[in-house]
Amino acid sequence: MKKIFILISCLTLSLGAVSCDSFLDIEPEGIVIPKTQEDFRGLMTSAYSTYPRHKALTALRTDELNLDSESYDFQTYREIFMWQDLSEDANTTAFPWQQFYTSIFYINHVINEGGTILPSSTLKDQLIGEAYALRAYAFFDLVNLYAKPYNPITSKTDKAIPLALELDLEQVLQPETTQKVYDQIHSDLEKAKSLLQLNSQEKGLNYRFSKAALYAFEARVYLYQREWDKALQSTEQALAFKSSIQDLNVTNTLPNLFTSVESILALEDTYYSQVKNTTFASVELLAAFDTDNDLRYPLFFEKSDSKMMVIKTGQQEQKVSIRTAELYFIKAEVLLKLNRLTEAKSALKQVVKNRYKTAAFSQIESNIDQMDDVQLFELIQDERYREFALEGQRWFDLRRFNQKRIVHTVEGKEYILQDNDPRYTIPYPRNARLNNPNL
Repeated sequence: MKKIFILISCLTLSLGAVSCDSFLDIEPEGIVIPKTQEDFRGLMTSAYSTYPRHKALTALRTDELNLDSESYDFQTYREIFMWQDLSEDANTTAFPWQQFYTSIFYINHVINEGGTILPSSTLKDQLIGEAYALRAYAFFDLVNLYAKPYNPITSKTDKAIPLALELDLEQVLQPETTQKVYDQIHSDLEKAKSLLQLNSQEKGLNYRFSKAALYAFEARVYLYQREWDKALQSTEQALAFKSSIQDLNVTNTLPNLFTSVESILALEDTYYSQVKNTTFASVELLAAFDTDNDLRYPLFFEKSDSKMMVIKTGQQEQKVSIRTAELYFIKAEVLLKLNRLTEAKSALKQVVKNRYKTAAFSQIESNIDQMDDVQLFELIQDERYREFALEGQRWFDLRRFNQKRIVHTVEGKEYILQDNDPRYTIPYPRNARLNNPNL
């Protein structure tokens, strides 16, 4: 136990050198032996603040960005952009692994120690509920980075990631199957449901989990598992807490701001400055927009010399993990899979009517009304591409939708990710494999 307390102290104190978001107001202090509600809230804040910024790296693997070879950090990201995951180039940024398990370590301490030490109260229940929810969130991201996409036929044998649930620092963890990871995610979600007290978090604290965020995240999990009925049920439960969509015909404010009426969980910086300064919007992404009628286009992009830069994300106030627009997309997709075509169209329109000029929407609505199920599914995919550009959803969507062929050009040379390429699953990082022979 002494080792645990020392590690907590070191990890927590190390955060002092990390800049914190002004709107989150998180500056954890060094804690050796947590005892009080405030101590354990400090550990939970550490779990949130150390959560890795991996989604900007996954964006480099998608069809959303081009890499600027003249940029200062070009060497840092070129191997990721080229899908050369086994490169030993010391300049290449590694995909996070230890950062995930550091956040999970804090979480496990809150669950295992705080759950025992703290006296019963609604504040304790909220805190422990957040810990279970964030652990589920971390395992979900890990399994979708380092394991094959969920397949109900092979999930019980597909190798996935280790499940760290205890505080035993000497334990050498074994990778579990994809099914076991998803089972643990649902176990944590159920425990969080029984504990969370807040329907939603106030602005500035909405990096923390609430009931709205929990059910919205659960809907995403079930969507990835192709559990259509359960995904629909969770979506409806989340919408009961929060359902507003920002109308871009009324205000030209980004819907992904943490202050937006759409914000449910604003934890992650999905396109941080180093990646932002090294990239620009791809031709494919820009071509996906109706530049005359799509109100998102001038909010998302800005011309800089001959390039179109992404301005939608990359600032502190643009942190985003889950927002209400996603719920309507999930609802549309699962209703379509349940052969409820008319209802699926209605769900999709809830977002689309707020994203295009009013004069153009009447024709768009007419087109949607005439679509069959195949055409509507294509539109749902296309609109997700536009709506969630650089919010960290695209890589996971590509994995679960079609794993299509992507071509990236680096200094005049083409690099190709083939259809259903094995590189749609990221290998365990080299350091993780060196430190754990079971990987």
